[in-house]
This record gives sequence, structure tokens and C-alpha cells, in this order.
Amino acid sequence: MSELDEGTPEPDLELDCTAVLTDVWLMLDGECDAATRARLQHHMEHCSPCIEAYGIEEKIKSLLSRKCGGDRAPESLRDRLTLEIRRSVTITRIESTDQG
Repeated sequence: MSELDEGTPEPDLELDCTAVLTDVWLMLDGECDAATRARLQHHMEHCSPCIEAYGIEEKIKSLLSRKCGGDRAPESLRDRLTLEIRRSVTITRIESTDQG
């Protein structure tokens, strides 16, 4: 499912687009480690759909930050949302595999 352009990236840097888009908020919030950030950035350098999606998410985050006055959600809410996002990605992958 990866939309990587020309060339073959190093195996440990190649990511599925779904994984990149799942973790893009972690990167925007500065909540991922340096290795994860490097893998995400490397993927987006070679994948125009992901860099476009990243730009949209970045704008949404900026808008939310301006409109919500910097209020921070409780950590438990963040954890629950992260879990639900990961579940929906897993369900989508399983359903896609079953249909094809």
C-alpha cells in the first residue's frame, strides 16, 4: 500500500502509508522518539500523498490550537483516542485483506 516513489529506501525506513498517517499526530505534537520521527520524515520525503495529508493535519492542529486556547486534554482521553485510532486502522487492514 505504500506510495513510495522512485528508488528503494532502506528496509527499516520503509513504512506503510497507513502507519505514517496513524502516527503523524504524534510527530506533530513532538511525542515520538527521534528514530520514529526519522522514519516518518523519510517516508514523507518520498510519498506525496502522505506529505499532503501531513500538511492538512498540521493545519488542523494549528487551527485547533488557536481556537482552543492551548487547553490540554486529559492524558486518559489521549490514550483512549490513540487506542481507538489504532483499532480502526487494524480493522480497516483486516477488512481490506479479507475482501481482496
